[in-house]
Amino acid sequence: MEYTVSQLAKISGVSGRTLRYYDEIDLLKPKRIDSNGYRIYTESEIDMLQQILFYRELDFSLEDIKKIVRSPEFEIKYALKNQLINLQEKRNRLDKLIKNVNKTILSMEGDITMSDIEKFEGFKKKIIEKNEKKYGKEIRSLYGDLDIDRSNSKIMQMSENDWSRQEKLSKEINEKLKLAMQSGDPSSDMAQEVCELHKKWLCMFWSENKYSKEAHKSMGQMYVIDERFRNYYDKVSKGAAQFLKDSLDIYCEK
Repeated sequence: MEYTVSQLAKISGVSGRTLRYYDEIDLLKPKRIDSNGYRIYTESEIDMLQQILFYRELDFSLEDIKKIVRSPEFEIKYALKNQLINLQEKRNRLDKLIKNVNKTILSMEGDITMSDIEKFEGFKKKIIEKNEKKYGKEIRSLYGDLDIDRSNSKIMQMSENDWSRQEKLSKEINEKLKLAMQSGDPSSDMAQEVCELHKKWLCMFWSENKYSKEAHKSMGQMYVIDERFRNYYDKVSKGAAQFLKDSLDIYCEK
């Protein structure tokens, strides 16, 4: 049995646009292209699509799925174990979120009173959701789902004192970054102190053993490349994103 894109889309529930995209990225190629230019799929491609959908259901990235289905050397067992951790952490976050939403509703209806600790838990969840919506796609493509989920988990474990400490540290970084820019020298003692403070701030969010000079340096590059990050630092001072990136390049080469 052979199927066109529209026919395969109808029986699989996957849109024709998605099937064409899978072809473009070499994830799922049609068996052949007929004389009219139609993509033609056979049973072997349907079996492959089933595998792809299975891994998508497990929240694997398309890049990882391609490695799984294309490379016999790919460590699927290791990938599944990592993804299991990822899914469990997501489930835990969802369970906590559902519980907090239920408490919030009951609190609004006057049935219960939420403690300050419970309100703080809700605040942290909102921060995570906001960051995911604004930056999630970029940082997940850069660092991977597992590291970002672990970072989110670390946020959820923060106490109010921890949160206040990171806010104070963030403010200190911005203040000293502005002062360091006055010299125009990213290798100056002040600029390098900013980098050290920035490292301490990052390590409050990154999972244990995640920090490396390479990862820190790539973060600085993202501050310049991504308009949203660049705008944040440029509000501190015009050109601050580029100055911080240059300072981090020097810091990470030491």
